Amino acid sequence: VCHQDSISGRENVMNDRDLQEAYSFSDVGMTNRWKNLFEDRSKRVASISDEEIQRYIKEDNYADLSNRLREVNFKGFIPDLKDLPLGAEAFDDEGFAKDGSHWVAFSYKPFPSTFWPTNGSTDDVMIRLSERFRTNQEGEYSREIYKANLAILEAAIKGVSSIGSLPIDEFQVGKDLDGDGQLNIAHSVKDQTDWVGAAKGSFFDTYLYPDGTEFLHTVRYIDVGPDGTIKPSPRMKEVRYLWKVKPYSKAMYGRKYELESIEKERGHLPGYVSIRQHGLDNGNGWAIQGFIEDRIGRLRFMTHEETFSCMGCHNTIGSTIDKTFSFPRKMDGAAGWGYINLRGMPDAPSRGETTGEIELYLSRARGGSEFRNNDEMASRWLKPDGNVDPEKIASAKDVYDLVTPSPTRAMELNKAYRTIVEDQDYIFGKDAVMMPPVNVYDRIDNRTAPTLPKELTFDYNIILDWGANPTKRDASPEKKNTVGSR
Repeated sequence: VCHQDSISGRENVMNDRDLQEAYSFSDVGMTNRWKNLFEDRSKRVASISDEEIQRYIKEDNYADLSNRLREVNFKGFIPDLKDLPLGAEAFDDEGFAKDGSHWVAFSYKPFPSTFWPTNGSTDDVMIRLSERFRTNQEGEYSREIYKANLAILEAAIKGVSSIGSLPIDEFQVGKDLDGDGQLNIAHSVKDQTDWVGAAKGSFFDTYLYPDGTEFLHTVRYIDVGPDGTIKPSPRMKEVRYLWKVKPYSKAMYGRKYELESIEKERGHLPGYVSIRQHGLDNGNGWAIQGFIEDRIGRLRFMTHEETFSCMGCHNTIGSTIDKTFSFPRKMDGAAGWGYINLRGMPDAPSRGETTGEIELYLSRARGGSEFRNNDEMASRWLKPDGNVDPEKIASAKDVYDLVTPSPTRAMELNKAYRTIVEDQDYIFGKDAVMMPPVNVYDRIDNRTAPTLPKELTFDYNIILDWGANPTKRDASPEKKNTVGSR
């Protein structure tokens, strides 16, 4: 799902699908530096009680962060969204932050399989457009204009001519957004090629965010409610921030990818410019900054090398859209505005497919994690021979059923990550594993290491088809979902 060739019209022309078939590491990269994968944490995990880890993950380590940063005159982004540890309670019914900070939460399908809760973390993502996208021509704040521009952006990022939206008062916006020839309450935007309000005339293109776009992403532990419900914990593992500082045209992006390819052919390793307390410049218009737990669980600014690890995913894989994952995977229209909720979310297929994305991943990977070491996922959804069990898959009501762990596994994952926090060795990997995965090499040789045969490589589109009724692989069309969620 990461390494893909370009799709027509998009800015991403990394064209790295060949990495599914052949290793292409530098000499340094042929040794696996993610040493934390090879550590046996079972004894340390066993020494932590469920009560201890539950107390820990329910603590709020976010509320004091902004004050601590101001006290030391921190110059980078200071998290400004109040009550975020409360999750959904910090936002209204349309996803807007109740504190007036203009952050907007959206519900998206977690990217396979790193961000499935069953593999270690829960998370949420919020977006904020710059001031001109939420004000009218007179400079006055307008929620209607903000909603309109968010919908126009969603259509642009997904490359569609029309998309559903929150209810928008076209009288206040001053434009017919849904193309019905009247000014009334619109529930969609259609054929929009410009922004509205004060942002009118600003740079616009499909699959690209405007300058000033911000994303706030929190990565959290897995909380377990009294009834066994899986949910995001108040405690945060990381607070990540992306800021689109400079817009580039698709032609400019194409040239940047071309130059990167030339550098790789010359044997030059990638490098990124530090912008000090603003994190790192990814070289493609985004500033990336983050905070992570210190040894006692307080959030601290990430080091240069810790931030560097963000660049692989947010800069150098072929499947992203303008270097992002979550917003292209937002549930379409009004249903996707609001705090992330996997309950009721269908296993929508990837665009161009007919089978649900999660089911298709399980069938292709023959496992429920990147390392095929998630025995719980295998026992739930796969047959003993590794093939997907269609009857079990058909029993899942939604994404929640498919990718959340049992309470027992949730506690084990929380404890495993806690040991990494204690060691403060994030640079060697942050995957919460109890035992070393057997399917991971500690060293390879590009020339001799076995790779995937061509028939086991696949095309993939990060955008989802939310309007599809996904088929079940090898399942009878009459089969109905009958088993409720936990």
